[in-house]
Amino acid sequence: MHGTGTLVNIIAIIAGGALGVFLKKGIPERFKTTIMQAIGLSVVIVGISGALQGIFSVAEQGKLDRNYITGMILSLVIGSLLGEAIKIEDGLDRLGIWFQNRFAKKESGFAKGFVTASLVYCVGAMAIVGALEDGLYGKTDILFAKAMLDGISAIVFSATLGIGVVFSALPVLAYQGSITVLAGVLKPFLSDVVVSQMSLTGNVLILAIGLSMLEIKKFRVGNMLPSIFIPFFYALFLDLVRLIFG
Repeated sequence: MHGTGTLVNIIAIIAGGALGVFLKKGIPERFKTTIMQAIGLSVVIVGISGALQGIFSVAEQGKLDRNYITGMILSLVIGSLLGEAIKIEDGLDRLGIWFQNRFAKKESGFAKGFVTASLVYCVGAMAIVGALEDGLYGKTDILFAKAMLDGISAIVFSATLGIGVVFSALPVLAYQGSITVLAGVLKPFLSDVVVSQMSLTGNVLILAIGLSMLEIKKFRVGNMLPSIFIPFFYALFLDLVRLIFG
């Protein structure tokens, strides 16, 4: 059944997050700080490895070719401009604060946990490609693997950032669910090149999340989210031009 992968994914986040909240009280503050640094480093490595995998390909005689660099730069610039205009990150913050006021008034770091976990779980190749495969072919392998990873990381996230991590399941449901539902309609425009470019941009944003978590540099990753979809809209634009002008 289409959508099963996302359903399992959000259940894993909720279960892992709930377990982490339960364990939170028994973890000293210094351990939480070190754990967050370890997670930040892990997210940085995941972002770097995914970005490099998307950029480089092995050519003849074992040489490395670079791909999609210009498209990635344009996607990040155009998408960031759109995100800043829409103020996506501010909207996520307000949503996190609304949940906090309604369900966890005593949880001071609720919004941070909600926003951080939402971005980590929504940005990246597994979320995009997994949701597309679920919607196009009913294949759930990638999302099941993502569910396992997200569930484990949710334990650690919520043990350090609090119950806001549990509520990040809602943006995941909206994000991956929308991609899955629309995948059939968008199939003609989702070539391997377009999906690869979207995944590459997503992995660059994962790197930015990791750097923000390590407090090396604060990136407004929420406002960069439209960047992921710029390759798709560019391909759609080219198809329309070809259709109109033959």
